[in-house]
Amino acid sequence: MLEIRRDSPLAPDVAPLLQRHLDLMWASSPPESVHALPASALADSKVAFFSLREGAVVLGMGAIKLIAQDHAEIKSMHVIAEARGRGLSRRLLDHLVAAACDMGATRISLETGAEPVFAPARALYATAGFAECGPFEGYVADPNSVFMTRSLP
Repeated sequence: MLEIRRDSPLAPDVAPLLQRHLDLMWASSPPESVHALPASALADSKVAFFSLREGAVVLGMGAIKLIAQDHAEIKSMHVIAEARGRGLSRRLLDHLVAAACDMGATRISLETGAEPVFAPARALYATAGFAECGPFEGYVADPNSVFMTRSLP
């Protein structure tokens, strides 16, 4: 049974997935273009962290960070490669968008990589209504980053 739940990025069973995510980010982008957050930053009170589980197995994660009263950012969205192709990324993304709405956001944005390994993520975001935009909330223009945003109902 699949479940997406509010969780702690510091939970011992989440740590291996978070480490896989961080390792992929560091292997895929130059150091100055890696914006993935460590567990301690994802545990901040301005961040809502979620895990996607099948039984006791953590298959995915994602977080929503409020960057303004009405603006949220998706952070650290990741579904393990072994579970891809099942629609889990879209399910997790839909959950994060709904969580941002529940937090009062009217806009949601994200930063992802420009490298080919991130093409499936960019396509997913585009099909969910995200469009490319300029840098936001402290980011700067970077040829290795793609910034995307969408309005929320």
